[in-house]
Amino acid sequence: MSGVIIEGVTKRFGDSEVLHRTDLSIDAGEFVVIVGPSGCGKSTLLRLIAGLEQPTAGRIVIAGRDVTDVAPAERGLAMVFQSYALYPHLTVAENIAFPLRVARRPRAEVAARVREVAAALDLEELLDRRPRALSGGQRQRVSIARAIVRRPQVLLLDEPLSNLDAALRVRMRHEFARLHAALGATMIYVTHDQLEAMTLANRIVVMNEGRVEQVGTPIDLYERPATLAVARAIGSPGMNLVAGRVLRTDADGAVIRLPGGADVPAAVRAEAGAPVTLGLRPEHLVPAPRGVVTGAVELFERLGPLSFAHLGTPGGAQTMVAQLPADRRVVLGEPLSFDIAPSLVHVFDAAGRALPAIP
Repeated sequence: MSGVIIEGVTKRFGDSEVLHRTDLSIDAGEFVVIVGPSGCGKSTLLRLIAGLEQPTAGRIVIAGRDVTDVAPAERGLAMVFQSYALYPHLTVAENIAFPLRVARRPRAEVAARVREVAAALDLEELLDRRPRALSGGQRQRVSIARAIVRRPQVLLLDEPLSNLDAALRVRMRHEFARLHAALGATMIYVTHDQLEAMTLANRIVVMNEGRVEQVGTPIDLYERPATLAVARAIGSPGMNLVAGRVLRTDADGAVIRLPGGADVPAAVRAEAGAPVTLGLRPEHLVPAPRGVVTGAVELFERLGPLSFAHLGTPGGAQTMVAQLPADRRVVLGEPLSFDIAPSLVHVFDAAGRALPAIP
């Protein structure tokens, strides 16, 4: 197994700096997911680790060896792409065996390794088929098998589920979790889907506009987002974000005035009069007869055990989402009100940084 260290790495294309100075340490055997919107630099970072791009500055260390100037094939890693990249004229067995044949491994070793990874990924009955006879999920498993057959120190995955339908994505998330448990390998996985990040990662790296915003466990990022970018990236449905202003402060925290006139208490340290953004998670809003958050139902979603009401709020240009008990019935236009514990209110300053909480 092998860890990965990224020290002061930057990347420029001409006059554009697509990756600002990045420092990141990934332990051996970790499953780290890099998440963020399109164009945030996450795939660029993965390609730098793979050696497919050269950093403008900084260095990359894998298993204690500086590989900054080392060719991709000599870094001891493998990469899985979203496009599968299988050879159409080769069978599944031949596709899996290809990296070993290029490395001129003995025929008996190649056959044994192919059987081993095929068994691990339930591909044994597909070994004689060609890619055109496989489903999307089967093709993705073949691409993974081809990547791990060389027993790489690090496995890189670049949005590997983006071409699959919703049901298959759920199944493949389970496959990746099972694969990581079986291999114990260091895995670095890039996605824009926060559900994949939350369900797979030991730690999540949130990126935005070429910068690492925050690194932490899924629950740390969910409970304590350090910036607005992290708050937007983590949670489903997403956090409600509403512009406001600090009305007053005291020893217990601050009171935030919203555009419609509602006053929301928050257990944070703030400066009176400062413009802020209030963050409220849908599941933390509790129905109350005279709650601080009010609005009329504009859309109601019943999703099995959970229900969500989308509220048009007074003075607000956007809707606010609140989670309701599964048996709660509402009608469009019905006014609802909610309270929220001050300790569960997130407040971000004008620069998008989370204000410190009061213990």
